[in-house]
Amino acid sequence: MASASLQFFAFILALFGVFGGIAATLLPNWKVNADVGSNIITAITQMQGLWMDCTWYSTGMFSCTLKYSILSLPVYIQAARTTMVLSCILSAFGICITTVGMKCTKLGGDTDSKNHACFAGGVCFILAGIFGLVPTCWYTREIISNFLDQTIPESSKHEPGGAVYTGFISAGFLLIAGVIFCSSCFKRQQGAWIYPPKQHHFPSTEQESNAGYNLKDYV
Repeated sequence: MASASLQFFAFILALFGVFGGIAATLLPNWKVNADVGSNIITAITQMQGLWMDCTWYSTGMFSCTLKYSILSLPVYIQAARTTMVLSCILSAFGICITTVGMKCTKLGGDTDSKNHACFAGGVCFILAGIFGLVPTCWYTREIISNFLDQTIPESSKHEPGGAVYTGFISAGFLLIAGVIFCSSCFKRQQGAWIYPPKQHHFPSTEQESNAGYNLKDYV
């Protein structure tokens, strides 16, 4: 019962990780730049994401521009696009596989098949967490390096936005869920190896009868 509840907790974490990863991939606020200027009425908030750049004015107007050209983007943005999409795909596969392999569900067949399904889903979650953690770290590094560069003007410097933090947290949730699923399967297999089933040997009736016959002959 404890392993079933732990798997259910890991499944909830994985769900949060999947939704957070999808949201982080689509949100336009990977880096944010607030330019107030001399008057608060003309305040502008510029946001840049993986797929679009948005500008929000203090008057309430909001405009976005899609990034159609892929080759014109920096390398870290191209890598972030690829890895975040892979993270979303792997985490979705992990959700489907662990649904079959969880102990609290009636799918997946026997115990061994469910254990293999849980392990495969845990591996998918771990890979999805790694694919989600790499672009967020790389993107944050680029933002910090540009912010500390003295040659770049203040108007062109940005800070990490909410999508970066969402990606960090989602990747952490996926990694934790994957480790829980994999470790639960390992514990079961290790217990089977340490405590093998006992084999009971019963002597056959023929051997008993023969032994008794031989003893009578010698007497």
